[in-house]
Amino acid sequence: MKTNVYALLTPISIFFILLEVAVNYVYRKNLIRFKEFFANFGTALANQTVNVLVALGVYYTYGFLWENYRLIEHIEMNWLGYLLLLLGIDFIFYWVHRWGHHINIMWAAHSPHHSAEEMNFAVALRASVTQRLFSFFFFWPLTLIGFKPEYIYAMTAIHLFIAFLHHTELIGKLFRWIEFIFTTPSHHRVHHGVNYKYLDKNFSEFLIIWDRIFGTFEEEQEKVVYGMYHHPKTWNAIKINFHYYIILWNTAKAAPYFWDKIKLWFMPLTWTPRGLEPKPMPAEITPQNQKVYESIGFHGFKPYLVFQLIFSVWLMLLIITPQNFLPLNMKWYAALVLWHGIINWSGVMEAKKWTILSEMIRLVLLSYLCFEIVNIVPNSLPYLISFGLYFAISLFYVFYFSKGRLEEKAINA
Repeated sequence: MKTNVYALLTPISIFFILLEVAVNYVYRKNLIRFKEFFANFGTALANQTVNVLVALGVYYTYGFLWENYRLIEHIEMNWLGYLLLLLGIDFIFYWVHRWGHHINIMWAAHSPHHSAEEMNFAVALRASVTQRLFSFFFFWPLTLIGFKPEYIYAMTAIHLFIAFLHHTELIGKLFRWIEFIFTTPSHHRVHHGVNYKYLDKNFSEFLIIWDRIFGTFEEEQEKVVYGMYHHPKTWNAIKINFHYYIILWNTAKAAPYFWDKIKLWFMPLTWTPRGLEPKPMPAEITPQNQKVYESIGFHGFKPYLVFQLIFSVWLMLLIITPQNFLPLNMKWYAALVLWHGIINWSGVMEAKKWTILSEMIRLVLLSYLCFEIVNIVPNSLPYLISFGLYFAISLFYVFYFSKGRLEEKAINA
């Protein structure tokens, strides 16, 4: 694969995120909380590494279907071809998205995105490590029509970027004809609402007409309350990704009947295995009673996380860019180091004692990656200097955090 579309779209997404942060700061909108912002961004950086695996799956499985079973021998990829492909992806994704809110195992994959308790561009990045894999289980009919796998993969990235632009509170309602045909930020804010009237509404990503046709449309009226019932209550990317899987696993273990243990994963969220007490719907979360997740972090953690974010974005791009100097085995190693670092972000924001040792171990593991990069890259002096500076600053913060000083109060704004 010569080009990873995600690598091309990442800088554009970062630009919009920084623009929104600037507007939020200048106009004091208070729409972005620091800790949740970094939990969102960290989860996204780690999950981007999975797209490499997704791409391989698409090219092998979709490629086999396209080579052997396509109905149309050749589809001309002009503007009409691209538009038809986008509409096909949008229609399929409507149903995948809808099932993702009703079937247990699919909600386990999708719910990390809804665990964000605010609405901004960084929330758009908060997708689970398994959601991308699940999505591509359903786009294969497009190969039977005759669309090449590489075009499907690229167009899903563009489709995802369109959805990215919906995650903001800075844009109000648009012209009526736009709101009638296309999904807008107003529509998608409803989708993220835990208000009872907003639950399981507005699944569309590009055209809102699918919701209008299939009876799942809801207008934004009352103030939207963001989040999810049974919130993971953490900034940890691993826990955010697998929170609902653990709930399902524990329920399956408690189920008395073997078949119910299997059946549970594919049943609606409201289904209860035989022999267990049905769980009542929690009381409605409202603007008056919502208690967003909060934590006390190590003193001085903010500059540290900003510094680590800059390095992690560079490392993520190094991993997901197909053609660069880093061999595939080292990309997988780098991905593990990246995940390790982002888990440590949560430890810093939650002042976990294990973070100090974990960061020391990460820096040791990272030193091997840096050694390999310096050996591979010609004229590696700039890399050597950069890595030296990075390690010096990281070690300073590790020793500073080891003193155990905490921020005076949980400041998330």
